[in-house]
Amino acid sequence: MVSKKEPWKSENWFVSPWNFIEEVTRDFRPPKQVKIHDITLRDGEQQAGIVFRKDDKIRIAEKLAQTGVHRIEAGMPAVSPQDEAAIKEMVKRNLGPEIFCFCRCMVDDVKRAVDCGADGIVIEIPASQHLVEHGYGWPMQKAMDLPIKATQFAREQGLYTVFFTIDATRSDMDWYLNLIEKVASEGHMDALALVDTFGVLSPQGAFYYTQTVKKRVNKPLEIHFHNTFGMATANTIMSVLAGGNVIHSTVTGIGEGPGSCPMEETVVALLVLYGIDVGIKYDKLTELSKLIAGLSSTAANRPFVGDMVYDIESGIPASWYKRLYKQYPTDLFPVRPKFVGHREPHVVMGKKSGLDSVAIWAEKLGIELTEAETEEVLSQVKQRSYDLKRLLTEDEFREIAQGAKASGVAPFQENSG
Repeated sequence: MVSKKEPWKSENWFVSPWNFIEEVTRDFRPPKQVKIHDITLRDGEQQAGIVFRKDDKIRIAEKLAQTGVHRIEAGMPAVSPQDEAAIKEMVKRNLGPEIFCFCRCMVDDVKRAVDCGADGIVIEIPASQHLVEHGYGWPMQKAMDLPIKATQFAREQGLYTVFFTIDATRSDMDWYLNLIEKVASEGHMDALALVDTFGVLSPQGAFYYTQTVKKRVNKPLEIHFHNTFGMATANTIMSVLAGGNVIHSTVTGIGEGPGSCPMEETVVALLVLYGIDVGIKYDKLTELSKLIAGLSSTAANRPFVGDMVYDIESGIPASWYKRLYKQYPTDLFPVRPKFVGHREPHVVMGKKSGLDSVAIWAEKLGIELTEAETEEVLSQVKQRSYDLKRLLTEDEFREIAQGAKASGVAPFQENSG
């Protein structure tokens, strides 16, 4: 349970109490509820080289539903017949989360979303002068006129409509605000997506962006930030603290270019560091991430969900693990592995291992080593790992340990059980 007096510490986490002092939190204005709009199947697949087939998309959508996300952006029907078929199948299965489509500001794209049976759409238009004029070759007025007709049509079809402004963060603020006010009044939007397409915001800029728009547009705000400078998680959190309502994120941060906002570290950070619970099943995060890793790729040290993120090679942390993990797990890992559905930590054996690492492995394998033998084994482990340029296996460790015992330092003994 989380203590209201000490929200920084529970059986599942132990972080800094400084996060919760009044001087830190007094300017925060988060909404009462924050929702997750997952974009793995659309923006995530836009990462170069990733291909999700129809069956892959259905599997991912089912796992997203089990994790408790509120919405799934299932794809863009205009991309391919396979994408359109996948979206229709998700709608047919009634998975639980709302199903959204991504559309250009074109009536035909909106019609495709209607044909798929989607609950809503995210409808895009360029919103920076350089991108409108240089990237699309349009006059600026066209970027104002196109969304009015398309969003009006979406309203007529009963679709929940999120207006999505590409490259908003490099646009002129006055022109940008005039654009969204014009679409809100002459066209239609149920919500506005705050979009940092090229990942160029700072955390302070994200807070300002959200506050400024919130003062001018009385609509729910959805946060869609990219990760060019590694700021997507921080920027998204700052936007939530300024009042953003919905987070657009992908599993493990896959996405176009440097990627999108990673769901798992964002939602865990919001809960543990800020006390904001988005209401998903946190113990499903690792399982969900492993599915994505199997269908694309995921770094082994990704926060909370990477295969080896809780593993320990270095000698000093291995000593901490040996002395305190069983009784005080969050003294070593600020968020417990089981809270995010991860397996228990492993002490691995390699070039950076220490004497306690050897002792842990020797006990696990039932090998008794003297102090002198332990030092000899460690020396050989370091050299072998250096030569092989990788971690060692249990068989390789056993071979080294048996060699040290056989060298005459002491008779070899191996426990029976």
